[in-house]
Amino acid sequence: MQKMVAGNGLLFPIFGFASCVAFIYMSFGDFILTNHQEHRELSFVERNGTQFMVDGRAFYINGWNSYWLMDHSVDEDRKPRVSAMLEAGAKMGLTVCRTWAFNDGGYNALQVSPGRFDERVLRALDHVIAEARQHGIRLLLSLVNNLKAYGGKTQYVNWAWEEGIGLSSSNDSFFFDPSIKRYFKHYVKTLLTRENTITGIEYRNDPTIFAWELMNEPRCMSDPSGDTLQDWIEEMSAFVKTIDKNHLLTVGLEGFYGPKNPKRLAVNPESWASSLGSDFVRNSKAPAIDFASVHIYPDHWFPHQEFEDKLKYVSKWMLSHIEDGHYELNKPVFFTEFGLSNLNKDFQPSQRDRFYKTIFDIIYKSSKRKRAGAGALIWQLFVEGMDEFNDDFGIVPWERESTYRILTDQSCRLARIHGISPQNKYLKELCLQRQ
Repeated sequence: MQKMVAGNGLLFPIFGFASCVAFIYMSFGDFILTNHQEHRELSFVERNGTQFMVDGRAFYINGWNSYWLMDHSVDEDRKPRVSAMLEAGAKMGLTVCRTWAFNDGGYNALQVSPGRFDERVLRALDHVIAEARQHGIRLLLSLVNNLKAYGGKTQYVNWAWEEGIGLSSSNDSFFFDPSIKRYFKHYVKTLLTRENTITGIEYRNDPTIFAWELMNEPRCMSDPSGDTLQDWIEEMSAFVKTIDKNHLLTVGLEGFYGPKNPKRLAVNPESWASSLGSDFVRNSKAPAIDFASVHIYPDHWFPHQEFEDKLKYVSKWMLSHIEDGHYELNKPVFFTEFGLSNLNKDFQPSQRDRFYKTIFDIIYKSSKRKRAGAGALIWQLFVEGMDEFNDDFGIVPWERESTYRILTDQSCRLARIHGISPQNKYLKELCLQRQ
């Protein structure tokens, strides 16, 4: 999301004993992982037209964002939060978590400078993937940020500028400067070919990874025609596929329509959305892109609108993109971020429940009709004690019983349509309780 900073409750007694969790994990973590890996064999997620598929079965997704997993895995005292969050997600029947696989420059940097990596942080990412595998959670891994948080394209541009080889000090030179594109390709190749020190599996061969995301919320405002960003998407997506043909790939778009799609401009929040250099349909049509992504932030887009009007817009926004997935793209449309700010002047926690329910109902109907609306990931989930990492959208889901119920009900009703994988014991147990 464009505004960014940078847990444990009564429903899960284990979370109330954070120090105990930490002790158990540090004492027996590797032993537990070794003994559970055999029970967490996953298949690669594939695509058949507008649907995700797993083992020949349609796969509609209820999941979440926790951008902070790698960062927390670097430090031993914060590491137990990662296991706690992934276990909590699994117990809620959630199946995919989106998280950052980048940190460029700065504190706990994965990439310290172009081509130089901190093995300690790479091992932290190994840990995230291994823990996700243990809990049967798949990961959507984002490769770079459009924003300055955790380095982003600004850091790449600064590196080139500092070395005296940058063509421009503009952040958008990330998309067209040959030196910067080489930096990024080297980073991508290093990551995709890395062998996990815990599982022994190269990232490109690990089905725990659901998909790669080229960039979080790419924008190239210096070229509102969209040509610069389109060229970058086509080049980088093709490059990823030369290294990794196992995994799905998405751009990481917010979903705004660009000037080459005049029929859809009225669906944009306002006129500014068409001048960001991105274009949902055009960008998502790139041959090596397997599915489209969309974000949903009505209170950022319409800060003065009444809540009921925001809900109506959310439905219009989602249905437009699902229709595009079906008729224009023939690809799944995945709503990879959605959130409602608690800073709104009229905010009530019950509004979040209605907002979530509106989104989940549209995904559920899409699933029943085998349409392109392939799933949604809430922004964002935490365990307790993480206020410094939160923004105005994040929640600890079990702190509010009605919210927890809405999230878990969605997991079960999606599962009832397409069945539950035999490997997903958490989802099976959860939905048996709900019958």
